[in-house]
Amino acid sequence: MSTMAKDGLPRGAVPSTFDTEARWYDRLVGANPGYHAHLRLSAQRLALPSDGTGLRLLDAGCGTGASTAALLSVAPGARITAFDASGEMLARARAKDWPDGVTFVHTPVEDLDGISGPFDAILAAYLLRNLAEPSRQLRRLRGLLRPGGRIAVHEYSVHDSRRARWVWNAVCAAVIIPLGKVTTGDGTLYRHLRRSVLEFDGIGALAHRLTEAGFTDVRTASMPGWQNGIVHTVLGTNPQEHP
Repeated sequence: MSTMAKDGLPRGAVPSTFDTEARWYDRLVGANPGYHAHLRLSAQRLALPSDGTGLRLLDAGCGTGASTAALLSVAPGARITAFDASGEMLARARAKDWPDGVTFVHTPVEDLDGISGPFDAILAAYLLRNLAEPSRQLRRLRGLLRPGGRIAVHEYSVHDSRRARWVWNAVCAAVIIPLGKVTTGDGTLYRHLRRSVLEFDGIGALAHRLTEAGFTDVRTASMPGWQNGIVHTVLGTNPQEHP
């Protein structure tokens, strides 16, 4: 059974809703100051060696490819596998110009059809909040990492900060929901965005999820600008195998 958000959007319906909104997505996120720079910052925080030559990277929940581009910006020599549950979002990503080392796969994280590890690092941007079982899927992602490989979870988290909740509500009410409705004719996805962020883990709970999923050296860092305290990177390491 799918989990129902309070605004009436079932978790299982999120991919199909993104399908409907895919043609507008790049335009809307492009209007968000810092959106692409913040994704690049989370990718940088993976601290990948050199230009990534010889590395295999996984972009979990790639959408229209903004997070894929962020990985490519810090590791242009890596082979990147990017997947998403929304076929229309993925079609938008595939239509862009990519080097030969970038591959897109249509699959939800619950199945991971066509995805095989081990990967050296994973970037999961704006993914966990939309999953019915985020802890279970974190364990599944850890299983795709090589020993010593790292994950960067790039995600909204406002629960632990009154200021962050106030700013998030104000920006959603004044900008995100009205702009989404005017642009697409339907504010459902943007109301879901507001509600899902408010209901999601605080940053402490999100870091604890990674620890419970078996990641070590779990650390958090926020973003600069208006999204400080609102969007975060949570980093974790897949433990080294014992001899």
